[in-house]
Amino acid sequence: MSEYLKVFSNIRTLRAQARETSLEILEEILEKFAAIVEEKRLEEESGKKEQEERKVKLDAIREQLLADGIDPQELLGNYGSSSTLKKTKSSRNPRPAKYKYTDEDGIEKSWTGQGRTPKAIKKALDSGKKLEDFIV
Repeated sequence: MSEYLKVFSNIRTLRAQARETSLEILEEILEKFAAIVEEKRLEEESGKKEQEERKVKLDAIREQLLADGIDPQELLGNYGSSSTLKKTKSSRNPRPAKYKYTDEDGIEKSWTGQGRTPKAIKKALDSGKKLEDFIV
């Protein structure tokens, strides 16, 4: 909640602020707040009316489907089920290894050249070796 809303929702703070403000300014503020409140009421009533109209339309469509012998759940089930729409994930072949190296444990491993450089290769490169020395 913002500081302004805290001030507006606290009656003690409002009274303290009102003591320092003239009556004309307070009445002007009251008119503006009344206008804002009325706009908000109209907006909410409009939203409720739209929701009710939407519900009436949906009920009419549901009744029409039932009259034609179509169950709405059956209709939705045909389009949303995984049996009719199978998603296929495209896969690619793994990249071939370009470099071979021996790690700290003495195990020989391979690296494609993509991603983070393995520690053993990085250490060797820092000590003066070239990447070409590890080519398969």
